[in-house]
Amino acid sequence: MRKKIIVGNWKMHKTVKEAEAFAKAFYPFALEVSKKDVIVGVAPAYLSLDVVKKNATNMLVVAQNCHYEPKGAFTSDISIPMLQELNIDGSLIGHSERRKYQHESNWDCNKKLHALFTNKMLPIYCVGETLDEYEAGKSKDVVEQQLKEGLDGIGGRYVKQLVIAYEPVWSIGTGKNASKEIAQDMCKFIRELIGKLYNQDVASEVLIQYGGSVKPENVKEYLACPDIDGVLVGGASLEVEGFKELINNALD
Repeated sequence: MRKKIIVGNWKMHKTVKEAEAFAKAFYPFALEVSKKDVIVGVAPAYLSLDVVKKNATNMLVVAQNCHYEPKGAFTSDISIPMLQELNIDGSLIGHSERRKYQHESNWDCNKKLHALFTNKMLPIYCVGETLDEYEAGKSKDVVEQQLKEGLDGIGGRYVKQLVIAYEPVWSIGTGKNASKEIAQDMCKFIRELIGKLYNQDVASEVLIQYGGSVKPENVKEYLACPDIDGVLVGGASLEVEGFKELINNALD
C-alpha cells in the first residue's frame, strides 16, 4: 500500500529565525506523525534549509530547486552537493512558478531529475497546465509532454521512487481549487501514463500528489481519491497550527 505524503512549499516566505521557530514548534507533532504511515515535510527557502533540518530531524526537508551541475559558473544557483552537505532529502523540480518566471523547460527538469537520482536524492516533479491550456482542453496533452520529456532516459527503478505533484496552475494561489473529480481524473491519467511508459509495477508504486489551494477544509476529500497519495501545500503550510490542522484532517 502506498504511503501518504504531505509537503508544504514555503516559497519565498519565512526568515531564518521564523523558519527555526516553526521547526522547533512543529517537531513534537512531526514526531508523532512519523509513527504513522505518512511522510510529512516542507520545502523552505535556501537560507532556511539548514536550520529546519537541524530542528526537525524527523521530517522530510527538500529544497525548492537545484542545479543539475555539481559546481560551476552558475550565479545564484545551488548544487546537489551543497544540499547533501546539509543532509537535505531532495528537491522540488519544475514548480509552475519556476516554469513561468524562470522559463524552466521540461528538458531542464529532465537534467535535474537525472542528477538527483544519480545522487540518491528524492525529486518531487511538478506538472500541470495553465488556465488557457485548461480552457482549451489541452490539460492532459500538456501533462503528458511534461512527463515524457521530464522522465526521458530515466529507468523504472528510479521512477518508483519519484513523487509526481500535479498542480493545475490556474488554481495555485487563486483560491480556485480543482474539484476532487478533476484532480482524481488527472492523477489517474498520470498513473496510467506511467504504466504505459514503464509498467504497472512502477505505476502502482509511484506517489502522486495534488497541489492547488489545498486547505484543512478540503484536504480529506482529495486524499480519499484512489490515485491521490498526498498533497503539495502552499499557504496553508506556513503557520504551525494551520499545517497541523491540515495534516490531522488528512489522517482523520
